[in-house]
Amino acid sequence: MSFLRKKLIVISCILFFIYGCSTSTPHTKVYKTSSSKTPATMRPYTINGKTYYPTTVKVGDIQRGLASWYGPNFHGKSTSNGEKYNMYAQTAAHKTYPMNTMVKVTNLNNSKSAIVRINDRGPFVKGRIIDLSKKVANDLGVIATGTAPVILEVVGFHGHQISKTAPSSERVYTGGVFMVQVGAFRRLEGANIYKNKYDGTGGYSAVVREFELDRYPIYRVFLTGFRSEEEARDFAYNTHISGAFITRQ
Repeated sequence: MSFLRKKLIVISCILFFIYGCSTSTPHTKVYKTSSSKTPATMRPYTINGKTYYPTTVKVGDIQRGLASWYGPNFHGKSTSNGEKYNMYAQTAAHKTYPMNTMVKVTNLNNSKSAIVRINDRGPFVKGRIIDLSKKVANDLGVIATGTAPVILEVVGFHGHQISKTAPSSERVYTGGVFMVQVGAFRRLEGANIYKNKYDGTGGYSAVVREFELDRYPIYRVFLTGFRSEEEARDFAYNTHISGAFITRQ
């Protein structure tokens, strides 16, 4: 065998080894990332045709609804933030709260309460707002009934409780209030007509704001009520309102 042929065989083996090591196995999950710096667990996701938008929340936020629980069938399986579900841990699933948000859950039937950390998404059943681990459900007296009316109070982030007297920057998970501009007018009358036309579209409220352009007033019409940049961008992209675009308040 010639020296050149031996050299080609060695190079081929090296390339095969490098390529083989860099190729994902059939069980490797590949996640698509957007061009923004939004954490993966804060990006929108769709379940059964419905899109959910992880929200901006602050310490003290309240939510009421039904709590349910999940246990043995999910024990040891991956949660939405990559952890293994442990039915004996102080954790829960929520559709939109940021991952690792700390939540006080109070059972309105018996006033029992517990602090949980959000590490999963769900429950995707109408009317239910939180899925508790088996341990928490047992502590709150939810095991026997399956569900119970509860009140949720956000008490912290990143796995830690935060005092209500802490600086405001520490009591809000993400900053920024986003709007979608749907029109701009030189005359206030035209802006108000547009405001009335689109108020309530998609469940969002319309407002008129006055600005100055070329030393003259200009009245811009915005839709408000978006809880994240992604939600506003998704609306602006999919709406049939010509020229709609997102802006930060």
